[in-house]
Parts: sequence; C-alpha cells; structure tokens
Amino acid sequence: MKTDKTHPILNKAAQTGRPTEDEQLLVSPLQVEDSFTDTDPWRVMRIMSEFVRGFDALADMGQAITIFGSARTKPGDADYEAAVEVAKLLGEAGFAIITGGGPGVMEAGNKGASLAGALSIGLNIELPFEQHINPYVDRSIDFRYFFVRKTMLVKYAQAFVIFPGGFGTLDELFESITLIQTGKIKNFPVILYGTAYWQGLLDWIRHTLLAEGKISAADIDLLIVVDSAEEVRDTILHYMENPDLHSDKEESARAVTRQVFQNL
Repeated sequence: MKTDKTHPILNKAAQTGRPTEDEQLLVSPLQVEDSFTDTDPWRVMRIMSEFVRGFDALADMGQAITIFGSARTKPGDADYEAAVEVAKLLGEAGFAIITGGGPGVMEAGNKGASLAGALSIGLNIELPFEQHINPYVDRSIDFRYFFVRKTMLVKYAQAFVIFPGGFGTLDELFESITLIQTGKIKNFPVILYGTAYWQGLLDWIRHTLLAEGKISAADIDLLIVVDSAEEVRDTILHYMENPDLHSDKEESARAVTRQVFQNL
C-alpha cells in the first residue's frame, strides 16, 4: 500500500494563543478593521485553494468509510477497541478509512485500517489547541476551515459510522441526516454504534421531535443502530449490494418533507 505522509494542505499546525482561520473568518466585520489581505474577499482565495487541494489529494482513494467519535476515548476503552475492529473489518472488505486524524476514536479507526492494510486517511483541523495527526495515518491532510474539511468527510465516503462522542460528533451526525433528508446526498447509510449510548438521544427524537411533528417517522428510519463490528460491515455491504433498498428509505423521508413544505 502506498504511504503518503507529506500531502498536507497546509504545513502549519494550530498554535496555542493564535486565532484560527475559522475564528478570524467568523468575526463580524463590525468588530475589526482588517487590511485587505485579511478581509473576507481575500479569504475566498484561501478557501478555494483548500478545496482544490483537498479534492486533488482524495480523488484517487476509491471506496471509503468515514468514522467519527470522541477524541477523548482512550486506548483500551470498549469504544476504542470496537472502532479498531470496525475499521479493520471494513478495510479487509476493501474500503479506505477516513477519520479526523486526531486521537481517540479517530486514532482507533486509523489503527484498524492500518491493521487491515487499507488506506488510512486523516483529515486534520486547525484548532486553538494543538492536535497532532495520530501515528496510524497514511495520508494526512490539514485544513484551516471546518466547512471544507466536513465537505471532504462526506464527499469521499460511502457511509458514516458514528461512535459515542460529543458536540463535534453530534454535529456530523445531524449534518449528515439533514443532507440526506434534503436530497443533497443519496444512498448514504448513517450507522450509530452502541445502542446504550445513543438510546437516550433516539428516545428524545422519537418522543419530542416526532411527537411534536418536527420530523416524520421516516426520518428516524435513516438512523441505523448496531452493537457489533460485524453488523457495521454487513450493513454497509448490504446497502452497497442493494442500493435501491436504502434509496427507497431515503426517498420516503424526502417525500414527507416535500409534502410538509408544500402544505405550508
């Protein structure tokens, strides 16, 4: 397997105490008086460059699965070891593995890919604190902007596997479901690992969002909950081999959404 550890978008790690590019971008123009090279129109060129380099770096990777989960999960933790096994089985099934490139579940996913001899991708992000690429990444790509990185995490994956995590993990979960519900991505399984962890959220979705008419029952069906590495692999392979089954489920959710907005 070809290894490429020198393909970063930016050869510059986040530095403690310095505002990140995302932070500078999101500051209201009423709060600062920037020179032209720090204004939003100028930043568009940086953003464009980051997209182009990301597309170039990932275009040849083939089928891949993105794995999310907490950066705080330690080696030896049940979720960490499960993520290693999930990535290993998916790698053996022919998928590259994409993670955020950092510690915790991300590291576990890259480790499993490495054990399987599969391509192991880490899409790192500039943060206010230092985050190093984990040692199991074959191809590391550094991003300044969260939204560029998130585009790559979706665009080059055939499915998401989401382990227990915090706000960042939930952000990726709900963004993916929103993209499916609105027809932006299709035939895209979203798999939640660990019934015990996710059950409270699923109950709230069912008993609050659904009960109050904020979503439809078909939307809940977009979430697939599993409790073993084998279930993850088998679920993804099943949908890859039978794309119409998942497409029909997604279209049911989109049809309800369209009908709701047509009646407003």
